[in-house]
Amino acid sequence: MSAGPGRGAVGRILRRVVTTLPVLWVVVTVVFLMIHLVPGDPIVQMLGDGATAGDIAGLRHAYGLDVPLGTQYVRYWSGLLHGNLGQSLRLHDSVLHLILQRYPYTLALTLAATLIGVGLAIPAGVASARRVNRWPDRAIGFASLVGLSFPNFALGPILILVFAIDLALLPVSGAGVGAGDFVRHLVLPAITLGSGLAAILTRMVRTSMLEELGQDYIRTARAKGLSENVVVYRHALRNALNPVLTVIGLQFGSLLAGAIVTETIFGWPGIGRLTLSAISNRDYALVQGCILAIGLSYVLVNLLTDSVYALADPRMRR
Repeated sequence: MSAGPGRGAVGRILRRVVTTLPVLWVVVTVVFLMIHLVPGDPIVQMLGDGATAGDIAGLRHAYGLDVPLGTQYVRYWSGLLHGNLGQSLRLHDSVLHLILQRYPYTLALTLAATLIGVGLAIPAGVASARRVNRWPDRAIGFASLVGLSFPNFALGPILILVFAIDLALLPVSGAGVGAGDFVRHLVLPAITLGSGLAAILTRMVRTSMLEELGQDYIRTARAKGLSENVVVYRHALRNALNPVLTVIGLQFGSLLAGAIVTETIFGWPGIGRLTLSAISNRDYALVQGCILAIGLSYVLVNLLTDSVYALADPRMRR
């Protein structure tokens, strides 16, 4: 007796989870070794040059840094399996608590950037495919090329100069207080982070739409007398978005991991900025916790993408 579609979907997700666990282990292990092998002592950096040898030894013992590296590694994974990510050396707080404080800001920024990217890319890609090799297609292609070539660290300051300083329409940095203020603070970093995604997806949508518009079922739909908008949006676009969904999932994970520059430019209190601060201060536990959070997010986003792709394309379910 064959397994039902629901059981088969669960099985696929479980297999993906099993195959991604070694990836997370490798990522955390590499980060653990790299941060510990960098020359210098974080305890001395934290206490300053005037600290006594007794103070340094006592604090190193308190944080478990006076034992061999192998023992620290085993202790870290033992705590990790019990939900304990350790204590921050600089902030004197639980790593898990710090991540839970900052993660919602990065998630909100990434979601807003993705919505901006998708919202711009789908109509632009469809318009470009419908007017292939005409001036709208060339204009959209040029804009996409500019978006791909323009880095976040250049676009962010330009947006700040124009919209925050010259026009005084939007705030420069921070996350604001209250829902309305939060949205106003979110606009510029979301545009900065989402512009590159919009450029990538526009080219993807155009290519996929051109392929679908040349299929036999599109010619059949037109022969039946269906309007061009129905043919394009109800038939061609639905199938054209299937490969685009995979790219959106991959790019969403990349945006989560790559928000460090944007968060730094706009003073956004997210996990990317927290990671950068932890690296500069050699805050072992906090760096490892942030990398683990980003890695888990990437895995979960890809699992969700696979599930959505299977729902959108019946051939994947079979």
